[in-house]
Amino acid sequence: MALALALPAAGAAASLQDPAQVARAAEQFLRTQTAGLPGKVSVRATPPSRLALPACAALEAFQPKGSRLWGRTTVGVKCLAPAQWSVYLPAVVQVIGEYVAAAVPLKQGQPISADMVVLRTGDLGQLPADIVTDPAQAVGHGPIAGLAAGAPLRRELLRAPRVVQQGQRIRLVLNGPGFTLNAEGKALAHASAGQTVQVKTDGGQVVSGIAQADNAVEVMFR
Repeated sequence: MALALALPAAGAAASLQDPAQVARAAEQFLRTQTAGLPGKVSVRATPPSRLALPACAALEAFQPKGSRLWGRTTVGVKCLAPAQWSVYLPAVVQVIGEYVAAAVPLKQGQPISADMVVLRTGDLGQLPADIVTDPAQAVGHGPIAGLAAGAPLRRELLRAPRVVQQGQRIRLVLNGPGFTLNAEGKALAHASAGQTVQVKTDGGQVVSGIAQADNAVEVMFR
């Protein structure tokens, strides 16, 4: 009698999804997604608890909208067959790597040189997503606010160097279907390389173009 009662219970348990397998699917997804990140990556997902999910033959992990790939995050795992369900697992992605910090106090707008920055090692997952990891991304730029020595550098807080100054005489490169012309004009605003800036030509016409690093502005005609 006892054996007969135990068999249905064992069968029911065997038809439930193993929570550890769900966590492994989430961790494998995170390892794949973070394969290109700089530094040493470690991943840990928390298995779902107190959930009686039907056994799944096809698990698929995904990144929920708005979640990030490192630090404390959330990973979704759904069952494609034979049942259909989805769960969300908390996870921690630790990325130990190098980031760029100020070696000396930096003033607002001060052009950064190579000797003003230093590489530090830490958990990138605990830092902002736009942290600078290559000194080349900072050299020549200027902070939009003063930074203390040791402060991590963020791309969002750095301004690219100006290649065009307001009022400066610049060279215009006019490109269109089958032609390229050169002219001159006066810049109506400051601009960094790649930014759009308006230029007043010697003839009085105002045109918009893309600032270039060689004291030129490229204007495209279609």
